[in-house]
Amino acid sequence: MLIIFKSPASGDVITLENVGKDMLDVLHRDRNAAKGIVTVAQLPDAIARVRQAIDADIAALAGQAPKDNTEATPDADLSFRQRGLPLLELLKRAHAEQAPVTWGV
Repeated sequence: MLIIFKSPASGDVITLENVGKDMLDVLHRDRNAAKGIVTVAQLPDAIARVRQAIDADIAALAGQAPKDNTEATPDADLSFRQRGLPLLELLKRAHAEQAPVTWGV
C-alpha cells in the first residue's frame, strides 16, 4: 500500500506504507489513520519536526561509511534524510503558498 502526501502547492510525495507511517509519526499524526491533513496553521510545526528528524538522522549517521544504494542494495538502506527531504520540500512549498497538506484523500 502507498501513502501519498498531497498539496496544491507542489507535486505529490509518494511513499510505501511503512515509510509513510514513519513520516506520520514524525508529524505526530496517527500512523493508522487512512487520511488526514496538516493545516496551514500546523505547517510551521510540521516543518520543524521533519527538519529535526532529518538532523537527528544525519547526526546518527555521522562518521559512518556511506551506504552503497545501488540496485543490488535493498531500498531499506535509505536513511530518513533521503526519504524525508521530499516531504520537507512539500511542506515548505505548502507553507509558502498557504495551502494544506493531505494524505489518503
